[in-house]
Amino acid sequence: MAQDSELPKAADKGKGKAVDTDKKDDEAQKDSAAQPAANGKKDDDKADSSEELSEEDQQLKNELDMLVERLTESDTSLYKPALEAMKNFIKTSTSSMTAVPKPLKFLRPHYENLIKLHEEWATSEDKTSLADVLSVIGMTFSDEDRQDTLKYRLLAPTQDIGSWGHEYVRHLALEIGEVYGKRISADEPTAELVDLAHSLVPLFLKSNAEADAVDLMSELEIIDELPKFVDDDTYARVCLYMVSMVNLLTYPDNEQFLRVAHDIYKKYNQFTQAMVIAIRLNDIELIEADFADAEDPALKKQLAFLIARQRIFLDHPRDSLDDEEINDCLCNVRMPEHFKALGKELNILEPKTTEDIYKSHLESSRVAGMTNFDSARHNLAAAFVNAFVNAGFGNDKMMLVEKDKESWVWKTKDEGMMSTVASMGTLLMWDIENGLDQIDKYTYVEEEQIQAGAYLAIGIMNSGVRLDSEPAMALLADSDKLNHKNPLIRVAAIMGLGLSYAGSNREEILTHLLPIITDTTQDMQISAMAALTCGMVFVGSSHPEVSEAIITTLLDDDRKSQLTDKWTRFLALGLGLLFFGRQEEVDVILETLKAVEHPMAKPTAVLASICAWAGTGAVLKIQELLHICNEHIEESDEKKGDELLQAYAVLGIGLVAMGEDVGQEMVLRQFGHLMHYGEANIRRAVPLAMGLISPSNPQMKVYDTLSRYSHDNDNEVALNAIFAMGLLGAGTNNARLAQLLRQLASYYHRDQESLFMVRIAQGLLHMGKGTLTISPFHTDRQILSRVSAAGLLAVLVAMIDAKQFITSSSHYLLYFLVTAMHPRFLVTLDEDLKPLTVNVRVGQAVDVVGQAGRPKTITGWQTQSTPVLLAHGERAELEDEEYVSLSNTLEGLVILRKNPDWDSGK
Repeated sequence: MAQDSELPKAADKGKGKAVDTDKKDDEAQKDSAAQPAANGKKDDDKADSSEELSEEDQQLKNELDMLVERLTESDTSLYKPALEAMKNFIKTSTSSMTAVPKPLKFLRPHYENLIKLHEEWATSEDKTSLADVLSVIGMTFSDEDRQDTLKYRLLAPTQDIGSWGHEYVRHLALEIGEVYGKRISADEPTAELVDLAHSLVPLFLKSNAEADAVDLMSELEIIDELPKFVDDDTYARVCLYMVSMVNLLTYPDNEQFLRVAHDIYKKYNQFTQAMVIAIRLNDIELIEADFADAEDPALKKQLAFLIARQRIFLDHPRDSLDDEEINDCLCNVRMPEHFKALGKELNILEPKTTEDIYKSHLESSRVAGMTNFDSARHNLAAAFVNAFVNAGFGNDKMMLVEKDKESWVWKTKDEGMMSTVASMGTLLMWDIENGLDQIDKYTYVEEEQIQAGAYLAIGIMNSGVRLDSEPAMALLADSDKLNHKNPLIRVAAIMGLGLSYAGSNREEILTHLLPIITDTTQDMQISAMAALTCGMVFVGSSHPEVSEAIITTLLDDDRKSQLTDKWTRFLALGLGLLFFGRQEEVDVILETLKAVEHPMAKPTAVLASICAWAGTGAVLKIQELLHICNEHIEESDEKKGDELLQAYAVLGIGLVAMGEDVGQEMVLRQFGHLMHYGEANIRRAVPLAMGLISPSNPQMKVYDTLSRYSHDNDNEVALNAIFAMGLLGAGTNNARLAQLLRQLASYYHRDQESLFMVRIAQGLLHMGKGTLTISPFHTDRQILSRVSAAGLLAVLVAMIDAKQFITSSSHYLLYFLVTAMHPRFLVTLDEDLKPLTVNVRVGQAVDVVGQAGRPKTITGWQTQSTPVLLAHGERAELEDEEYVSLSNTLEGLVILRKNPDWDSGK
């Protein structure tokens, strides 16, 4: 046989490696050498090494053997036709994809000989062609150390790579990645690898393998060059894959991916998708540039809705926005009318009473009367429930009725009066002009608690809406209120400013609040609330002046004694919120905090760290936080600081994991372990973290677990579990949760604190009569609202010690939830912003990343006419093509344009 005659030559030339070569050749030829023996003498146990070849296969093998033999002959004119024939055999092979193609299998035994030939031949076109064949045969060797496919491909760069098929191209890409890593670590040149990768990317994109193209470019650190490879047909799938990858990448790769996707979308005039990415990057300059580049007025309005949903206030000179409508969209001015239109469509404008929510007649008859007796605390709970349930509708049967207007306020006492009056702000949410008339009279009442409530109500009403007259700034930022002798009025004015201007980056607020943060004569409560408000206003901006003021306060020797105060946590939270989502930028602050010699320094550092990595799903951060929970606390002076440290770590695990579904699943299991083995302080924080992971998303596995915890022996664990059930179901009217809460009301009928918390949870569950959400994710769960997350975090940090804050006198802190409350509607408008009723399909969203063809993006849909409610994980799409949506996501306020190609006669 041809290959037998070649063996001695191979051995001679291999010199030192002769033995190895012989071994390999011997092994490789077992198939052919053992064949005759198998036919006659060997039994079936040797069948695997000497399988019977069919006549067809034997013929193919003989032809390939002959072609290899031709290459060893001295007549060079035979080389080219032999190589072409060999290539043709490989390319036309039709064996299944699970097995090595037959031609490659038969050529494997000749591989080493062909390598020798390649080394011997002089440089020529034939030598390049042989390298091309060797590169393909090299695929069949899976040795870690020999990347022959790549080695010989680099020796044959001019050949047509695509003709070898998709599997070959993928294998080559894999080896390019491996060799690139080795060369980078050895500091060797990589230019030829990058050039080769450039030739593979178009092949991937042509065959719908955009994931492979992006991965290869990412591995070779040339992702910036991707835009020049995409076209009209491929950009959408490429960007979809890139954006969905971001959660799995580390900083700074995640930002780089987003920026490249943004540039591609912008290049193809996909303005709303580009704007979504600019918002995710929290790059105000990029957002302003995108907004300015959109020339179409209707598109500008759509972008304005997106910006307003994220509570980003663009500081434009008034004359540059001469269009009143665009300004209204940017400032959320028309939110109340759209929300009430939804209420009218759903027939829920009629106000609900607290009894409609409690349904005491369904509680066990033994205790039905006992859960509803008239007491100041019960009346206060009713005020909260009424506020949450009728939020935004501007009418109720308790606070805003004509007769006996003040009656309910007088049924509560002390701070309860403040929270009760403030509840009117929630009822009148977004409706500033109407609301100010209703609340104004309370600012002149003699009782200072009622005045404080009115100021807080003004802040709640202005949350997320901005008028040119800026009533919140005018009414709350004057020095009489900020320096009032009554601390409650000061707190209400400061908190009101925080709710009104959350996320706005208004420098004017600093002139009022920075002195309060650094003033050592102030109570810690006032300074801490000022710090928290600045954190809310400048959330995610890493504002240097504010962070400096808070750090100075922590380092101030005069404040040392105050730092153990329960309110200090809000000072720390204010600092953390400044770095919300900034990831590694927070490291400077963490280093600075190491210089603070006080038990509160460590918890502050953890709080800053978890805010910086919020929603990123960063696994290493979650592991760090689990390590903190693992430490056993010894009894000492530092105990309180360490207890908070671990509680924040638990909240942080939820906060970091909340943006990523797989991470959520894993973290829920970890919470189970923490509840079994954790200290009391850790166990109290676990239910809150569970609430934070899926707000307004009542997953059965989560609320069943919380229902168990709500009967825990440790009353604080139970309180937090009850509250977390409220968070989980907020605004969903979930019937199962409502039943569980009614049972809890009966169970805790003698325990005033627990019953109060059950009532709050019931109010949250029916929030906005089932039309609101407090989930910080929006626009198809692509964007994390920093303002919403900041409000949720403020409430949860207070709830860590529920008995010191929420169930005693500082229950007004619950109104921080207002920043997260938003209608979960889809309202379609025409280009003049008039309501437009169209049919849409609403169903469960399906992940279509990387799927072939044009798969359906929703499943199990129902057809409804707008406006419609969207539940967690639902997506809407237009039923027909009569209108074209100016937004790529049908959620919130969406502008539709008549499709010029639509034929109504179809």
